[in-house]
Amino acid sequence: MQQTESAPSVPLEQFKRTKIIATVGPATNNYEAILELIKEGANGLRLNFSHGSFEERSQQIAWIRQASEEVGKPVAIIEDLQGPKIRLGDFDGTIEVETGMDLSFEYGITYEPGGHIPTQYDLATKVKVGERIYLFDGKVKSIVTSVSDGIVYAKAQNSGTLVKRKGMNLPDTDFGGDIITEKDKADIEYGATQDIDYVALSFVQTSNDIVRLRTMLNDLNFDAKIIAKIETMAAVADLDAIVQEADAIMIARGDLAVETPLESVPVVQRQIVGLGLRYAKPTIVATQMLGSMTENPEPSRAEVSDVATAVFIGADCVMLSDETANGKYPHEAVKTMKRIVLYAEHHAPLKVTYEKHEDHSRHASISKAVIRLAENIAAKAIVAETKSGATALQIAGLRPEIPIIAVTSQVRTAQQLSIAYSIKGYIRPDDAKAATKLTDWLRDNEVLHSGDIVVTASGQYPGVIGTTDTIKVRVLE
Repeated sequence: MQQTESAPSVPLEQFKRTKIIATVGPATNNYEAILELIKEGANGLRLNFSHGSFEERSQQIAWIRQASEEVGKPVAIIEDLQGPKIRLGDFDGTIEVETGMDLSFEYGITYEPGGHIPTQYDLATKVKVGERIYLFDGKVKSIVTSVSDGIVYAKAQNSGTLVKRKGMNLPDTDFGGDIITEKDKADIEYGATQDIDYVALSFVQTSNDIVRLRTMLNDLNFDAKIIAKIETMAAVADLDAIVQEADAIMIARGDLAVETPLESVPVVQRQIVGLGLRYAKPTIVATQMLGSMTENPEPSRAEVSDVATAVFIGADCVMLSDETANGKYPHEAVKTMKRIVLYAEHHAPLKVTYEKHEDHSRHASISKAVIRLAENIAAKAIVAETKSGATALQIAGLRPEIPIIAVTSQVRTAQQLSIAYSIKGYIRPDDAKAATKLTDWLRDNEVLHSGDIVVTASGQYPGVIGTTDTIKVRVLE
């Protein structure tokens, strides 16, 4: 997609401002299914690197780019790393656990009934006495009583059933920066050879994890941006620094609800969205948003409210996981989510505000002035000429209700902006009149009309990063 050739088929005021990310999986693993996801409203597609082969990923990436070209809109591709997902090992049948039972875990062993329970990660190198181990994604809770000769001993806090390969969570354990696994490194090296827009880092502990990943990407000349997945207690304690260091943030509520108190998740979600607005970083609300649609053609009423709440509090994106990866109704899920988003945006009963961050930088000041001017003169759109995407993100971070049009010469920038709030990206060559030519084209295609007012933010040096310094008002003829 060297230049965006297709004009939108809906008026600007009908664009959804909150974007949708869908996950590609067995239920959508063909070109027609991916094309339909994008047509129904997906702006980003997530590839879960916990599953599948590189050959499958390469085919999916090719399908996504082909479908994006066919539909005529940039789409972000997200490589979601598995991270140190700690799981139980293999064993036949199930293991029944009773409250107070003594448990023991050993890395990589073959299970014998009544013996140590196998794990896929060497817990003995990390855990300490008194730390919690949650089994089967939190269904069985235990506390470490001792660690000896590579074996972790723990006492069960409740009864339950263990099943092979199910997840384990260690909310108290410090992984000491060791969250990028050998598998992740191989996946990152593969991603550097592919058309990937974002790399999502799982189980982030501190902002230093983002720094380490960015160094790896730079060494590979991998120009993807970084999504920090917030799903650990340690990450919640370092939120401000993580949001500043990352390029985008995902609120991964599945593991977060196990690693932190369940009742804290809605509060943390709002804290992250607020920090995303403060630092102009896109935020993604993920996990079980329309979970019941994995099996059913309609969501629960609580799920509808959950998606609408994400819209009300100012999230950039809402994400579908199993619903589109493994569900029976993947396209209906995207269609339903879009319908909820649009209704919530057009009927919002309140406007959520967060603690203001005084930013007097040139970018921030120009963005505020652009929005104030556009609102005062009832502009139809704000048009931002941008090379890196920074200008458009700054404007989007202030959450104007006026549509934002980004014009850029960089395909990667247009794709990355596709999951940012309210931004509709167009690819055009660097030109001193890029915004004027684009708005003329939009008028000719009846997206804009004669007499419409647009406000543009641009720079005197087209194509040079960081030179936005000019605001213009234009009345279309």
